[in-house]
Amino acid sequence: MPGDNGHRNGGFSSSLGFVIACVGSAVGLGNIWLFPYRLGQYGGAAFLIPYLIFVLLFGWVGLSAEFGIGRLAGTGTIGAYEYCFRTREKGTLGKVLGWIPLMGSLGIAIGYAVIMGWVLNSLFGSLTGTLMTAQPAEFFQQAAVDFGNPLWHTVVVVVACLVLLFGVTTGIERVSRVLMPLFYVLFLALAIWVAMQPGAGEGYRFLFVPDWSKLLERDTWVMAMGQAFFSLSITGSGMIVYGAYLDKKADIPKASLRTALFDTMAALLSALAIMPAVFAYGLDVASGPSLMFITVPTVFQKMPMGQLFAVFFFVSVFFAGITSLINMFEAVTESWQRYFKLSRKAAVLICSALTLGVGLFMESEARVGKWMDFITIDVVPIGAVLGAISIYYVLGWPKLKQELQLGREKPVSEIFGVVGRYIYVPLTILVVVLGIAYGGIG
Repeated sequence: MPGDNGHRNGGFSSSLGFVIACVGSAVGLGNIWLFPYRLGQYGGAAFLIPYLIFVLLFGWVGLSAEFGIGRLAGTGTIGAYEYCFRTREKGTLGKVLGWIPLMGSLGIAIGYAVIMGWVLNSLFGSLTGTLMTAQPAEFFQQAAVDFGNPLWHTVVVVVACLVLLFGVTTGIERVSRVLMPLFYVLFLALAIWVAMQPGAGEGYRFLFVPDWSKLLERDTWVMAMGQAFFSLSITGSGMIVYGAYLDKKADIPKASLRTALFDTMAALLSALAIMPAVFAYGLDVASGPSLMFITVPTVFQKMPMGQLFAVFFFVSVFFAGITSLINMFEAVTESWQRYFKLSRKAAVLICSALTLGVGLFMESEARVGKWMDFITIDVVPIGAVLGAISIYYVLGWPKLKQELQLGREKPVSEIFGVVGRYIYVPLTILVVVLGIAYGGIG
């Protein structure tokens, strides 16, 4: 029941509501504009082998750890780190370190809101038909310049703000229960329609015909690890706060694996909807903003019923993105409530104003690109490392195991702790090192 976790913000009404909200957080722009490209670039079906290995690993011991410490501490980022370090009589140090992943969440939110503003601009262009007649590159560049898209940028932040003001159960959970199923339905409809287009077969071959030689290449494993890591939103922050809202009767390892499963399904569905269409019309399969805001609109201009499916596409992207943004906001506002003794309303409004205020000065593609590179390469992975070490080594496996055992019929295996401490934690460190070396891997 809501509030059974004892948190003043309430809680999720059920394990299903919790999983859907977590899937909403995990499924984001990376699933849509990066995964399909990586899948094809690094061996098609062969890429799925290391990717699924890492998704299973990170989902099992990574997500479970963050959910577990959130529920155990009964609070979000700063409070959870303080809790871990208090067991070693170093609570103040934990509180200080907790600011690093929290600032990572805020930093991503600032850039993410800018990009989501571009999504709404493209959605409006699809609805009015202007995107269907314009040159997609020119249409995008008009918005992706300094102060080029303040209206839709503001709308994005306001929507996220309003959802959060309604709280956890009636805000985050209820919105996620509506938007995430619609995301899957709309993308499935798009994928079916794309499959009917002449030439789509080349896209399927790009995605799924395996190039087994890629399994012997280091880059395939590096990119699969990075894609899996960032796709699951293991940031040492956002998933911790959702764990704080989870009932003690919920089975955390099961919920974690379900989150990983649905996130993977979203990534594959995005690939099936986008890449065959791109190949059908002989366009560039580049990743990033150019794929979503230039290449895909070009496809819709050429495709029968293109305007309708352009609307489907950008609505779906907005659903995926806004649920991720809500999680980032929630991580920040919950900690600010606790640390600064703010009301929920005040914390939400301050976070929203700061996100918009800073973001308005980086609406150009170049500025937000540099900002997101800095946050995702340098800040977020460090936060994830701090989270992993704090949970598995500072708090320790025995205490985490106790928490994970709640709500389960079968005992948590000791193998879980071994994998967490000796495989997962080193891999989070490796993500930091490789991210810097490669200039980003997720």
